[in-house]
Amino acid sequence: MERPKIGVGIIVIQDGKILLGKRKNAHGAGEWAPPGGHLEFGETVETCVRRELAEETGLAALSQKQGPWTNDIMETKHYVTLWIFVHQFQGTPQLLEPHKCEGWEWFDCSSLPQPLFLSLRHLIEDLGIEQLIHFSRLEITPSS
Repeated sequence: MERPKIGVGIIVIQDGKILLGKRKNAHGAGEWAPPGGHLEFGETVETCVRRELAEETGLAALSQKQGPWTNDIMETKHYVTLWIFVHQFQGTPQLLEPHKCEGWEWFDCSSLPQPLFLSLRHLIEDLGIEQLIHFSRLEITPSS
Protein backbone atom coordinates (compact mmCIF):
# COMPACT_ATOMS: atom_id res chain seq x y z
CA MET A 1 0.00 0.00 0.00
CA GLU A 2 1.23 3.47 -0.87
CA ARG A 3 2.07 5.98 1.86
CA PRO A 4 0.08 9.21 2.27
CA LYS A 5 1.12 12.24 0.24
CA ILE A 6 1.38 15.79 1.54
CA GLY A 7 -0.98 18.28 -0.02
CA VAL A 8 -0.99 22.03 0.51
CA GLY A 9 -4.36 23.79 0.43
CA ILE A 10 -4.32 27.56 -0.07
CA ILE A 11 -7.22 29.62 1.26
CA VAL A 12 -6.93 32.93 -0.59
CA ILE A 13 -8.95 35.69 1.07
CA GLN A 14 -10.24 38.93 -0.44
CA ASP A 15 -12.86 41.15 1.22
CA GLY A 16 -13.99 38.24 3.43
CA LYS A 17 -14.43 35.91 0.44
CA ILE A 18 -12.42 32.83 -0.53
CA LEU A 19 -11.20 31.79 -3.96
CA LEU A 20 -12.48 28.43 -5.22
CA GLY A 21 -12.31 26.60 -8.53
CA LYS A 22 -14.31 23.66 -9.86
CA ARG A 23 -11.99 20.67 -10.32
CA LYS A 24 -11.90 18.52 -13.45
CA ASN A 25 -10.00 15.52 -14.87
CA ALA A 26 -8.80 14.32 -11.42
CA HIS A 27 -10.14 12.94 -8.17
CA GLY A 28 -12.86 15.26 -6.92
CA ALA A 29 -13.92 16.27 -10.45
CA GLY A 30 -16.94 18.59 -10.29
CA GLU A 31 -16.15 19.63 -6.71
CA TRP A 32 -15.14 23.12 -5.58
CA ALA A 33 -11.65 23.47 -4.13
CA PRO A 34 -9.12 26.18 -3.34
CA PRO A 35 -5.78 26.36 -5.15
CA GLY A 36 -3.15 23.91 -3.95
CA GLY A 37 -1.10 20.88 -4.80
CA HIS A 38 1.65 18.52 -3.75
CA LEU A 39 4.57 19.44 -1.55
CA GLU A 40 7.63 18.54 -3.63
CA PHE A 41 10.76 16.86 -2.23
CA GLY A 42 13.00 19.42 -0.48
CA GLU A 43 10.42 22.22 -0.85
CA THR A 44 9.25 24.37 2.05
CA VAL A 45 5.52 24.84 2.56
CA GLU A 46 5.93 28.57 1.91
CA THR A 47 7.67 27.92 -1.41
CA CYS A 48 5.00 25.39 -2.37
CA VAL A 49 2.28 27.99 -1.69
CA ARG A 50 3.99 30.58 -3.88
CA ARG A 51 4.61 28.03 -6.68
CA GLU A 52 1.15 26.44 -6.72
CA LEU A 53 -0.67 29.77 -6.44
CA ALA A 54 1.32 31.23 -9.34
CA GLU A 55 0.97 28.07 -11.49
CA GLU A 56 -2.78 27.75 -11.00
CA THR A 57 -4.01 31.36 -10.68
CA GLY A 58 -1.18 33.73 -11.60
CA LEU A 59 -1.42 35.29 -8.11
CA ALA A 60 1.68 36.20 -6.10
CA ALA A 61 1.27 35.52 -2.36
CA LEU A 62 2.50 38.43 -0.23
CA SER A 63 1.38 36.96 3.11
CA GLN A 64 0.97 33.47 4.48
CA LYS A 65 -0.61 32.25 7.73
CA GLN A 66 -0.31 28.62 8.74
CA GLY A 67 -3.64 27.00 9.47
CA PRO A 68 -4.60 23.51 10.60
CA TRP A 69 -4.03 20.22 8.75
CA THR A 70 -6.55 17.59 7.66
CA ASN A 71 -6.31 13.84 7.11
CA ASP A 72 -8.02 13.11 3.78
CA ILE A 73 -8.70 9.58 2.55
CA MET A 74 -10.52 9.47 -0.79
CA GLU A 75 -11.10 6.32 -2.81
CA THR A 76 -7.55 5.02 -3.35
CA LYS A 77 -5.70 8.20 -2.34
CA HIS A 78 -4.57 9.38 1.09
CA TYR A 79 -3.36 12.93 1.75
CA VAL A 80 -2.39 14.93 4.77
CA THR A 81 -3.30 18.47 3.73
CA LEU A 82 -1.51 21.47 5.26
CA TRP A 83 -3.71 24.57 5.11
CA ILE A 84 -2.28 28.03 4.50
CA PHE A 85 -4.25 31.30 4.52
CA VAL A 86 -3.22 34.07 2.11
CA HIS A 87 -4.73 37.51 2.77
CA GLN A 88 -2.39 39.67 0.73
CA PHE A 89 -1.49 38.95 -2.86
CA GLN A 90 -0.78 40.62 -6.18
CA GLY A 91 -2.72 40.03 -9.36
CA THR A 92 -6.13 38.90 -10.52
CA PRO A 93 -7.03 35.20 -10.60
CA GLN A 94 -6.55 33.69 -14.04
CA LEU A 95 -7.39 30.22 -15.33
CA LEU A 96 -3.86 28.95 -16.07
CA GLU A 97 -4.56 25.21 -15.90
CA PRO A 98 -7.84 24.77 -17.81
CA HIS A 99 -7.28 21.01 -17.98
CA LYS A 100 -7.51 20.87 -14.15
CA CYS A 101 -10.03 23.60 -13.29
CA GLU A 102 -13.14 25.11 -14.91
CA GLY A 103 -12.48 28.59 -13.49
CA TRP A 104 -11.90 30.63 -10.33
CA GLU A 105 -14.64 32.44 -8.40
CA TRP A 106 -14.89 34.33 -5.09
CA PHE A 107 -17.37 33.02 -2.50
CA ASP A 108 -18.56 34.32 0.84
CA CYS A 109 -17.63 31.81 3.57
CA SER A 110 -21.23 31.67 4.75
CA SER A 111 -22.54 30.65 1.30
CA LEU A 112 -20.03 28.26 -0.26
CA PRO A 113 -20.93 26.35 -3.43
CA GLN A 114 -21.59 22.61 -3.38
CA PRO A 115 -20.20 20.04 -3.61
CA LEU A 116 -16.94 20.91 -1.85
CA PHE A 117 -13.71 18.94 -2.31
CA LEU A 118 -13.16 16.44 0.52
CA SER A 119 -10.15 18.18 2.07
CA LEU A 120 -12.05 21.50 2.20
CA ARG A 121 -15.06 19.73 3.76
CA HIS A 122 -12.71 18.27 6.38
CA LEU A 123 -11.21 21.71 7.07
CA ILE A 124 -14.68 23.16 7.64
CA GLU A 125 -15.72 20.18 9.80
CA ASP A 126 -12.54 20.41 11.90
CA LEU A 127 -12.32 24.20 12.11
CA GLY A 128 -15.99 25.12 11.93
CA ILE A 129 -17.46 27.60 9.48
CA GLU A 130 -17.40 30.35 12.14
CA GLN A 131 -13.65 29.90 12.60
CA LEU A 132 -13.12 29.83 8.82
CA ILE A 133 -15.01 33.13 8.62
CA HIS A 134 -12.83 34.44 11.48
CA PHE A 135 -9.64 33.39 9.64
CA SER A 136 -10.97 35.06 6.49
CA ARG A 137 -11.17 38.39 8.30
CA LEU A 138 -7.76 38.35 10.01
CA GLU A 139 -5.13 40.67 8.67
CA ILE A 140 -1.77 39.02 8.13
CA THR A 141 1.55 40.79 7.81
CA PRO A 142 3.44 40.29 4.54
CA SER A 143 5.92 37.42 4.33
CA SER A 144 9.53 38.03 3.40
